[in-house]
Amino acid sequence: MSSDTCGGGSPAQGSNEKGSSTSSVDKQREKARVSRTSLILWHAHQNDAAAVRKLLEEDRSLVQARDYDNRTPLHVASLHGWIDVAKCLIDYGADVNAQDRWKNTPLADAEGAKKHNMIELLKSHGGLSYGQNGSHFESKPVPPPLPNKCDWEIDPSELDFSNSNIIGKGSFGEILKASWRGTPVAVKRILPSLSDDRLVIQDFRHEVKLLVKLRHPNIVQFLGAVTDRKPLMLITEYLRGGDLHQHLKEKGALHPSTAINFALDIARGMAYLHTEPNVIIHRDLKPRNVLLVNSSADHLKVGDFGLSKLIKVQNSHDVYKMTGETGSYRYMAPEVFKHRKYDKKVDVFSFAMILYQMLEGDPPLSNYEPYEAAKHVADGHRPIFRSKSYLPELRDLTSQCWAADMSQRPSFLDILKRLEKIKENHMTLEDSMKLIRMVYIPFHPLTSSLAIPADGIVNTLSSFVMIDFSLTGFRLFVPEFNHE
Repeated sequence: MSSDTCGGGSPAQGSNEKGSSTSSVDKQREKARVSRTSLILWHAHQNDAAAVRKLLEEDRSLVQARDYDNRTPLHVASLHGWIDVAKCLIDYGADVNAQDRWKNTPLADAEGAKKHNMIELLKSHGGLSYGQNGSHFESKPVPPPLPNKCDWEIDPSELDFSNSNIIGKGSFGEILKASWRGTPVAVKRILPSLSDDRLVIQDFRHEVKLLVKLRHPNIVQFLGAVTDRKPLMLITEYLRGGDLHQHLKEKGALHPSTAINFALDIARGMAYLHTEPNVIIHRDLKPRNVLLVNSSADHLKVGDFGLSKLIKVQNSHDVYKMTGETGSYRYMAPEVFKHRKYDKKVDVFSFAMILYQMLEGDPPLSNYEPYEAAKHVADGHRPIFRSKSYLPELRDLTSQCWAADMSQRPSFLDILKRLEKIKENHMTLEDSMKLIRMVYIPFHPLTSSLAIPADGIVNTLSSFVMIDFSLTGFRLFVPEFNHE
């Protein structure tokens, strides 16, 4: 009987070990796949045909890799006209008619970029474009319609750039401080060289379409746009305080009360964006995209909606079918890095990283390069709490907001409630400490006799709670006021 029991137990134990081992192997494979997906897209963008070929020799399936816009390496190569990279991808079986999230094929991209040699190459391998006879595709898409322009289309002649200065730069353009009808404004100006790029125009109009609808004290205010002439421009209010990234770089760790107020501002703006049924997922929430209203740094607004996604929610528990890397690696949720389905809780994760940075002073995982930091987080690691000023309640909130399981992260409405409670408790504690510092009576450390008469003070108080600091030379009398 004993022998039977032992014999029956061995396979089960072996099975568990095998299952654990298999799970570990699967995780390693998934980690490697995500890394290789990013690499092949990068090498395709860099016109490195040799590196692309090496990756495909190791894993042919990478030829169908997709980024967050559902674009394949062939889309990337076609847009830039990288013939050698495209030939390599086609040799390994790339789908020449793959469609991105705008339903564009590689040939459509090549035509839009006027890459004539690429157009010929793709057509010779059966490449199709929109509206072509016999094509299985829809007619060529047009940019999404915008709301009525009469209220917000700005005449570029009204923009005064005479005393302008650059306050930000990006891959598609630059942001300048300018003047519009005598009012300081921030102008996002698309580079002239990209003004004919269909993808850039698509993203620009998408951002305008989002901003037109937004009205909230903690969201950067959209004022108008230039869409009828080039260069394309997007105009928002100008916030004098700069961005949170620069503020933290200059100031370091914030006082807990300041960090709480900043966190409340961010959470209010994000709770507004996440309101159903038209949920807006920011997807790139980071200190650079959080702006200070003025130099006093007493109010924040969330901005830069270039990567934001508008989702119509049918069910509050919906998981939106979006995958791929979007946003900044250091603040990126693990499910995004792993190219898994995600929802609005990706913004909650990014919020946790910002809260951590405000209280610690340094960016999360600052000892890692951004991409390596994202990999470290995806592997289950989190930044280490070091600051002594990190209130236990804030530490708990941060930990829940960056939970690996996105369903375990609180909503921004829940975050707001908790932050308000934390603020209330913190203010009560601070007020008590101020009172303690104000009401103290020195005494002689050797005789323990009062150095000043306390009659006048005692008459105004109903009682004292006395704390004895014998070695410091004074006693603290914490007053208990009579509220009758």
